[in-house]
Amino acid sequence: MKLDVKNVMGKKHVRYMAKGAGILCLFACMYLLGTGVGMLVDSRETAGEVSAAVDNWGLSFGEEGTKPQGNVSAEELAAYDAWYVGNTEEKIIYLTFDAGYENGCTPTILDALKKHGVPATFFVVGNYIETSPELVQRMVDEGHIVANHTCHHPDMGTIADPEAFRQELEELEALYKEVTGQEMVKFYRPPQGKYSEANLETAKELGYRTFFWSLAYVDWLQDDQPTKEEAFEKLLGRIHPGAVVLLHSTSSTNAEILDELLTKWEEMGYSFASLEEIQ
Repeated sequence: MKLDVKNVMGKKHVRYMAKGAGILCLFACMYLLGTGVGMLVDSRETAGEVSAAVDNWGLSFGEEGTKPQGNVSAEELAAYDAWYVGNTEEKIIYLTFDAGYENGCTPTILDALKKHGVPATFFVVGNYIETSPELVQRMVDEGHIVANHTCHHPDMGTIADPEAFRQELEELEALYKEVTGQEMVKFYRPPQGKYSEANLETAKELGYRTFFWSLAYVDWLQDDQPTKEEAFEKLLGRIHPGAVVLLHSTSSTNAEILDELLTKWEEMGYSFASLEEIQ
C-alpha cells in the first residue's frame, strides 16, 4: 500500500569545507518544516507498508506531550532494525545531532552535555571527520556515539545499487577508524530523511540500525536562526516520552540554549539515554 503523503518542505543548505582549502560546498538538504518538525503527513493514513519508492520521513502531531505518528509505524520500521522513537512508557529523551560541518558551535554543545552528564549521538559526514578530527575524538572520549550520516551526504533514497549504498557507509567507517582507531557503531541516519524499502533492507543486511526522529525543528538556516523563545516553544511543547530528538550542531541557537534546555527538560521530569538502549 502506497502512503498518501503531503509534504510541506523547506530547504536546508549544508555547507561543507574541503580539507585544506577554502572551498565551500552547498548541499540542499530537504528536511522537515512545519509546526514542530518540518513535514506534515496527511492524517488520513499515517502507517502502512514501507514503500519501495523513495519516501521522505514525516510526522503527524497530536496532543502536546504525546508521541507523533510517523508516516511508517514504529512496528513496521522495527522489521528493518529502524526506529524513530524509543520507550514511550517512560520520560526518556534520546538526544541526537546531525553534524554536516563545523562552524564553532560544537564545543559549546559538548560543554553543556558534559555539564549535565547527557549522552548524545552525533551523525557525521566525511568532511566533518576530515576537518574536525579533534572534535570527533572529543565526542568519543566524553562517551558519545559518533554515527554514520554517509560519507558524501547524497540522497540515499535514489541509490538503488546495494554496492553504492554500502560504499557510502563504509567510506565513512574507514575515516572514523583512521581518526579514532575504533570501529564505528553501526547506527545510520539517512541524509535529508529520504529512504526506500531497499535502503532499509540493505542497511539491515550491513548490520546497521537506521534512526529517524520524533522531534526536530527548523534550526539549520544559518542566516535565519530561530530565537530562544521560538526554540523553546518547539522543543518544550513537542517533547514526549521516548523522543528521539534531532538537533543540528551548526545551530548557534542550539549552542546558546542547550544548557538551559537540558535543565528545563530535567525540570519536566525527563532523563536521558543513549540510542543503544532503544530495542
